[in-house]
Amino acid sequence: MEKELLDYTTAKVDEIYAAPSASADTKKAAQAWKDAIAKGEDADAATNAFLDAISEHQTTIDSLIAFASSDKAKQIFGEDTAKGMVEHAQARKKAGARFCDCAACRPCHELLAKFGREEPDVYL
Repeated sequence: MEKELLDYTTAKVDEIYAAPSASADTKKAAQAWKDAIAKGEDADAATNAFLDAISEHQTTIDSLIAFASSDKAKQIFGEDTAKGMVEHAQARKKAGARFCDCAACRPCHELLAKFGREEPDVYL
């Protein structure tokens, strides 16, 4: 893998790993990628494994809207924050977005798009 692409991937994996909204599975996959790179393992193989893992945990815009509209989201975030999340997601959906843009999801989708695994999403 070229250094520029490896550096880009490293930055995105670090963003994902640091995101409070990243699931345990996503953090585990990010750590596995970081460990493989640190050990000098094949970066392309490690990256493909990571991309496979994160593509299994995608939050669609409709799933985000449904969750943010739920009583559970209101309990977790508070009614006003949950309402703001719904409004934000609905505006993104209207603009053509297909996925969540939280601190964990956005870099996942940027990586998937960079490696040709999906079309770039809409970010406002």
